[in-house]
Amino acid sequence: MSHTVVIIGGGAAGYFAAIQCAEANKQAKVILLEKSAKVLQKVKVSGGGRCNVTHACFDLKLLAKNYPRGEKHLKSAFSRFFTQDTVNWFEERKVKLKTEADGRMFPVSDDSQTIIDCLEKEVSKLKIEIRKETGVKKVVPSFHGGFDLYLSNDQKLSCQRVIIASGGSPKIEGLEWIKELGLRIESPVPSLFTFNIPNADLLALQGIAVNPVRVRIPEAKLENCGPMLITHWGLSGPAVLKLSSLGARILAEKEYKFEVQVSWLENRREDSVRQELFNLKAANPSKQVGGLFPFILPKRLIVYILAKAGIEEKSNWGEVSKESVNLLIQHLLYDSYEVVGKTTFKEEFVTCGGVNLDDIDFKTMEYKRMRGLHFAGEVLDIDGITGGFNFQAAWTTGFIAGRAAATALD
Repeated sequence: MSHTVVIIGGGAAGYFAAIQCAEANKQAKVILLEKSAKVLQKVKVSGGGRCNVTHACFDLKLLAKNYPRGEKHLKSAFSRFFTQDTVNWFEERKVKLKTEADGRMFPVSDDSQTIIDCLEKEVSKLKIEIRKETGVKKVVPSFHGGFDLYLSNDQKLSCQRVIIASGGSPKIEGLEWIKELGLRIESPVPSLFTFNIPNADLLALQGIAVNPVRVRIPEAKLENCGPMLITHWGLSGPAVLKLSSLGARILAEKEYKFEVQVSWLENRREDSVRQELFNLKAANPSKQVGGLFPFILPKRLIVYILAKAGIEEKSNWGEVSKESVNLLIQHLLYDSYEVVGKTTFKEEFVTCGGVNLDDIDFKTMEYKRMRGLHFAGEVLDIDGITGGFNFQAAWTTGFIAGRAAATALD
């Protein structure tokens, strides 16, 4: 058992924790357990198979604000390892990252396999033992110090330190084995998801992206601005995904049934839009509405909004009544849809919930009431908005947990 550290979970946080631990203590035997047959699966599918490694935010306080759950605790954690450290770590290993217009950072190769190969190379170089198809049923503190792990293959594994990086769980039952150790568990609910608006006429416009829009959930007093995509089932894109993250618990309580309002003109004021439309109508009575529309929106969307207001695109502005103009304003600024259900964002399942953060010492990622038991990644009640923030939390908490577990062995 002496000098043995076991990491539970073969995802980004688990791999990074194992690497940091082995780097920090060359005498330590580091074993990583993964219950499935494959490792680093979320790394593989992230960013459409490109791996959104982190986000180009290099201010600690601003970075922490992108986490609806975990902001306060991550401020101190990011002082130990944050975005620049992530960029440096990969570039020191010949993996250069690039920044896209929206701040997301990807490997220059645009291939998640580049990140996987980098992590696997480090694991091999440091002689970290990877055991796949090996789940953990129970973690029991040993009478003589350290821990006994009871595995899915009916074997027992003893070690001095444990890092639990088992990822998020869709149901609280999946975290019962952790709860048995005395930790408080926040009930998990989905965090990144798109909004289903079944039977809405808007679905005929699938594939149209509008940037920026303002999306509001009036009853929850939530709103967000950014790009939005119309899909064959509803609303997606960064504006919606961030809103789903901010309102994860509230929307779960509503069973994903609520009204969503879209302002196709983002933050334009109603009085300003009204004045612009009436001025246009007065100055151009013989011009066709569809040919002289004052706001830059996709053509199909303009036709759709005009139809909702009862305005023919080929009619002249002089023929449009005052009532129709006011109706047009309503649909431009307060377009309303009934959301019934959600859809997981691609394969990137993220949960809100997990180990209560007040139970964890963020200087070591250690359970405050049990020496030697560390945590990293999405198993914690930490989740970020879309854009690379969840991976950054994984690298940061994995770094701290791995280093702390290694130095405690000395």
